[in-house]
Amino acid sequence: MKHATLRQLKVFQAVAGHLSVTRAAEELHLTQPTVSIQLKQLADTVGQPLLEQVGKRLFLTDTGRLVEAAARDVFDRLDRLAMELAETQGLERGCLKLSIITTAKYFVPRFLGDFCKRHPGIEVALEVNNRDRILERLSQNLDDLYIMGQVPENLSVVALPFMKNPLVVVAPAGHPLAAEKDIDPVRLAGEPFILREQGSGTRLAAERFFSLHRVRLSARMTLGSNEAVKQAVAGGLGLAVLSQHTLTLDAASGAFAVLDVQGFPLVRQWYAVYPEGKHVSPVTRAFLEYISGA
Repeated sequence: MKHATLRQLKVFQAVAGHLSVTRAAEELHLTQPTVSIQLKQLADTVGQPLLEQVGKRLFLTDTGRLVEAAARDVFDRLDRLAMELAETQGLERGCLKLSIITTAKYFVPRFLGDFCKRHPGIEVALEVNNRDRILERLSQNLDDLYIMGQVPENLSVVALPFMKNPLVVVAPAGHPLAAEKDIDPVRLAGEPFILREQGSGTRLAAERFFSLHRVRLSARMTLGSNEAVKQAVAGGLGLAVLSQHTLTLDAASGAFAVLDVQGFPLVRQWYAVYPEGKHVSPVTRAFLEYISGA
């Protein structure tokens, strides 16, 4: 193992996290052949297979699980070293690793832009993923902070609310309900809805609201991104419940109408989340203080 490189361990850790060479290559911005070569070199160094393929699925071998745990320990220690070095240099140096759900991409970059102007020596790494992938990264403690709209119930975390997240009902421009006021939610029964994927915080909040009002949502289609949902709504395929933040750049387009539905906007919160017991670096602490006061 003395001949194993950090690069090989980082590649293997990504593959072990996804159990997919393709997804690991995308995360690391490498080609699949490069990932495969790094895996083979590490397996040759270890002297035993690290992965096995059953059908079309990859699985870790017993040896692979041992190496994955060791790799996690190595990179955790390097992360702690980076924090310790940053503490000796105050906020003039250091790194902030953020992982955010897709909806948060509409406002987090603005926060980061101003924060980095105040602290130009800080390096920022930003991951944008769906909720399932964010929870996976959170459970593995891969980042400093996680920005999400719904706090996970099955993980021990610290969750700090820092901004409101209003959800609205969006319709295509010219929809018959667009000119009406104080619309009873019951009137949306039977309207086709464009929904986010299962597990999405926005979808869960919408389903909970309409269930309380005994309205069964009629799902025309399920899409995996806010941009795809907006395009479907603009194309007249149905209504959608979206965070108002996703519409910031669309106000002037005239493609959408926000319906005045009773009970909306559903006001939720954005949270900055990190694992309970995690050492919070000075850079992370400064960013938390910044977004809390923004």
